[in-house]
Amino acid sequence: MSIAAPDSPVAASATPSRLVNEVDNRAAYVSFGLAYLLGHGAAAVSQGDSPLLGLPGWLPTTLLGIGLATGITQATVAALRAQRGASGPDVLSGKLLGASWIAAFTALFLAITGLTSALDMPELQSILWPAGSGLIVGLLYLAEGAARRNLLHYSLGVWLALTSTAALFLGTPGLYWVLAIAVGGAYALAAALERRRLVQHAGHPQH
Repeated sequence: MSIAAPDSPVAASATPSRLVNEVDNRAAYVSFGLAYLLGHGAAAVSQGDSPLLGLPGWLPTTLLGIGLATGITQATVAALRAQRGASGPDVLSGKLLGASWIAAFTALFLAITGLTSALDMPELQSILWPAGSGLIVGLLYLAEGAARRNLLHYSLGVWLALTSTAALFLGTPGLYWVLAIAVGGAYALAAALERRRLVQHAGHPQH
């Protein structure tokens, strides 16, 4: 008769209780939200037949660019922080999702630049960039939300992708008003809901 040896404590502890930490998106949401609110808001009030304010043409683009760059940086930092202690497949997944941002925006740059150049209509960039960047960010959120099983992130991605592209029907400055209010407001709501999601996740950790 043989006696089965008990499981080794070392072997049992080698299996992590949670493969990857939850990503805290609050800083990224706030940065992206301010980019849409300030950048597109400035464009909304300074363009059209009867602009509300006379602002320099470079200001809306600069505000939007700073906000987007800050948001992408915050999102990358949060994702890298969440990878601490993760297993090999989870680390690879996080790196691939991070690289997707660079690939997606590079493709968007080539598409917009090539299209406006082929049509000899450089003025289209003022419409295609706001809508295109919203579409790209929305699709990336869809992928990240699905990979991380984050319903809030996924839902925000759906809203961004649909709202940004539907706003093209309005032209300017209606496009900018929609992006500033509808998308900027969605980011503000998501930032508020993100704290509750993290609290709920902490109370029910994945095993």
